[in-house]
Amino acid sequence: MNAVNTNMESDFQGAKREQSSILAPFERSALNWLASRMPKWVSSDHLTLLGLAAMFLAGLFYFFSRWDPIFLHFVNFWIAVNWFGDSLDGTIARYRNMQRPRYGFYVDHIVDTFGAFFLLLGLALSNYMGDRVAVGLLIVYYMLSINVYLAAYTIGTFKLSFWKLSPTELRIIFIAGNLVLIYYPNVKILGGTYLLYDIVGMVSIVVMSLMLIRSVIKNTKVLYRSERIQ
Repeated sequence: MNAVNTNMESDFQGAKREQSSILAPFERSALNWLASRMPKWVSSDHLTLLGLAAMFLAGLFYFFSRWDPIFLHFVNFWIAVNWFGDSLDGTIARYRNMQRPRYGFYVDHIVDTFGAFFLLLGLALSNYMGDRVAVGLLIVYYMLSINVYLAAYTIGTFKLSFWKLSPTELRIIFIAGNLVLIYYPNVKILGGTYLLYDIVGMVSIVVMSLMLIRSVIKNTKVLYRSERIQ
């Protein structure tokens, strides 16, 4: 069995990571600096669990903010902790040359799946975003993620950013949005009053849908050309 597992690991080829977001160079330097200074007893698994717990707590404090917007500061704190755990787990594994490509890929992204659910569930329960908008945002996020994972398997490229935006930039947008939300939970448009995060959510759904459509068309063309029937 051990021999079979060894062969499986040696035959496995991880997808090429493609990261071209605005903050990528600065983030890479910061993560490498942190990885070189982390205590040896802190493992990538510890950081992954920290990232998941942080996203659960961010969602929980979104829920609490329905009674007092001061809890949005706690949401921001846990989103920052999520960045620390979620971004550093892979970096520290690579820094220590302890990569587990299949295990790491699966666990990292299934954790992201649960994390997005926790965050948007809490946001929907906060009364700062309508249920339908939150569900729509979660669905399009999952569809975009599925597209990324399928492309990683079929094309061999794991795309970490779209239109110069990665999860890091999205976290910053969430944090900035939460600070605005404390003072301006509603906006007036064309004589009507709407939840700020309903407008932001709808715009995000449209933008992410366009990202998805463009990526699907591009990936389909690449695969069609590579397997053209003569």
